[in-house]
Amino acid sequence: MLSRFKAVLLFCLIILLSSCNRGVLYQKYIKLPENGWNYKSPVEFKADIRDTTNYYNIFVNIRNSDSYEYSNLYLFIDITSPMHTHTRDTLECILAAPSGRWLGEGLGDIWDNKIPYKRNVRFPKAGEYDFTFTQAMREDKLQMIMDAGLTIEKIKNENP
Repeated sequence: MLSRFKAVLLFCLIILLSSCNRGVLYQKYIKLPENGWNYKSPVEFKADIRDTTNYYNIFVNIRNSDSYEYSNLYLFIDITSPMHTHTRDTLECILAAPSGRWLGEGLGDIWDNKIPYKRNVRFPKAGEYDFTFTQAMREDKLQMIMDAGLTIEKIKNENP
């Protein structure tokens, strides 16, 4: 019960702090099932991109319990553009140091990681981009990954 309270508190804090970031174009978290993230149940994010002139950084956000039994998480990331082109990447999300110390920001037994996925990206066409994350850990149901998220941030122009 207290653990769930901490998770909700952490989630609210992250939303509050991220709302102050003017460079964030898109940010969304999806809560994963408590009984485990099935590899047959990908999570999908639909980002409406209108500005094709600026450059962006794209991040994968992973929230895990300290009971997660691995130090990493492999994801298949599928992107479908408004032109219906499709790309697939495999991303390794490092969640713990070799010493076993959890990385990211922690509160109690919950850890948040913002993992760089793509840097200096320009979207070639305005419209809806679909990002789909599928866990690729070779387990039918991956336990203790609580939320998955996507953040797209505009790169700040250094010139005034």
